[in-house]
Amino acid sequence: MVGAIVLETPRLRLIAPDAEIERAVGLGRDTAAAALDVEVAADWPPPLSEDALGFWASSLEEQPSLRGWTAWYWLLMREGQPPLLCGIGGFTGAPRDGIVEIGYSLVESLHRRGLAPEACEALIVWASRDSRVRRVIAHTFPHLRPSIRVLEKLGFALAGAGTEPGTVRYELPLG
Repeated sequence: MVGAIVLETPRLRLIAPDAEIERAVGLGRDTAAAALDVEVAADWPPPLSEDALGFWASSLEEQPSLRGWTAWYWLLMREGQPPLLCGIGGFTGAPRDGIVEIGYSLVESLHRRGLAPEACEALIVWASRDSRVRRVIAHTFPHLRPSIRVLEKLGFALAGAGTEPGTVRYELPLG
């Protein structure tokens, strides 16, 4: 896939798109399927991710070096079937003051299978290879227990109130 950064985990392929792929995903299921050469999960898009789809296209066009520091699309690899577009996760931009913020969402039909921690761990390892990154943070709502469980499995600790009203902040120091 030209213009993409790809990470592989035991069950997933994570794609950091270029501007063209990001724009296609933002245009809907059919263009996403064609751009990524995948099947799209029936319950796509994942919860709370609708506004993120295609969001980074202009930024990636203006600054191609942002690839990897924005959205990553998660593909579930299935034997004898096309990959399944099932999640989105990634960062809210390039490292600033040693910090990157991670976010993620998985289609509900695939919850409770360990896919979110698997994907997020790969993203954290990828980010940790950049010497500018000393800490990964995440914001979530206290009632989103599944999201908090993902963070706790990865070693994040509660660090206080989040930046948005009603949210909490989790942090993971690196190195």
